[in-house]
Amino acid sequence: MLYWLTALSDGGDFFNLFRYITFRAGGAFLTALLFGFIFGRPLINVLRKKQGKGQPIRDDGPEGHFSKAGTPTMGGLLIVGALVTATLLWARLDNPFVWLVLFVTLSFALIGFLDDYAKVSKQNTKGVPGKLRLGLGILIAVIAAVWAAAYHPEALQNQLAMPIFKDTLVNLGVFYVPFSVCVIVGAANAVNLTDGLDGLAIMPVMIAASTLGVIAYAVGRVDFTEYLDVHYVPGTGEILIFTAALFGGGLGFLWYNAPPAAVFMGDTGSLALGGALGAIAVATKHELVLAIVGGLFVVEALSVIIQVLYFKRTGKRVFLMAPIHHHYEKKGWAEPTIVIRFWIISLILAMIGLATLKVR
Repeated sequence: MLYWLTALSDGGDFFNLFRYITFRAGGAFLTALLFGFIFGRPLINVLRKKQGKGQPIRDDGPEGHFSKAGTPTMGGLLIVGALVTATLLWARLDNPFVWLVLFVTLSFALIGFLDDYAKVSKQNTKGVPGKLRLGLGILIAVIAAVWAAAYHPEALQNQLAMPIFKDTLVNLGVFYVPFSVCVIVGAANAVNLTDGLDGLAIMPVMIAASTLGVIAYAVGRVDFTEYLDVHYVPGTGEILIFTAALFGGGLGFLWYNAPPAAVFMGDTGSLALGGALGAIAVATKHELVLAIVGGLFVVEALSVIIQVLYFKRTGKRVFLMAPIHHHYEKKGWAEPTIVIRFWIISLILAMIGLATLKVR
């Protein structure tokens, strides 16, 4: 919205700053951060009052989690509210990729909200039926995949870009949409599975989003893409503003989610943020890089898949409990130890993901 202030510029004054994506990204970060600090405590108070007993705790979960009973959920409303407000304020609203990412984020946030509401109102951990959640997620992802393809350059439509290998494209043809759906829905559910300890999911999401934001900015500039030998996707640079807003909103939420958490993000936040990561990856043609940058989420999801399949086949468990962060809880690791070590792993994976921009 503020981008239109450039119409008041004569080319050498303050208003000219609004032409620059990096300046507006800084503004989006600060706006989202302030939003989190200002509205965080009031929102928590409202959620605690409305929810009463807070998020239900699984009976078969780690024993240490029973002390968290009564903690309100739906804290994702704070993150989503901050990043949407900041994005609408600082991004160019004529950019289709900005609206694509906002659409996916808000749609998955709605699914998560309905799931959280069902859990809190019924005081059980089931929420919205899994098949319905999955079906709605697939529908949203199909729309997003078709949307992204429509605005990709013709040479990149239905193509899968390979990291490291210069100028290598794989034509997925009719399989492009199903593949993109798997990326978006998979990312949403992987982040959802990771959100099991105080602060565990939000920092890796912020790290992954920041990395994808840098990638989006790079692939949206023709001079950068020529230097880095990556594919040019016009318009994706504006996604940096969204990711900056996400980082600011995430910090504002982490202020209240740091152990011991005053609020959980719930499915409202985890599904929204995971879906956003997947949508950014699809928009920027860096779907495979997301698997590296978000490798922690991949491992968390795989641990659940392996556990379920192996148990059905043998009646035995590979892990003491899945997702894998609960396995380490069962082994006696302190919660802050698990969280901080997983943050470190996420940062390492982000650096590896960024390296793929130049290693060609």
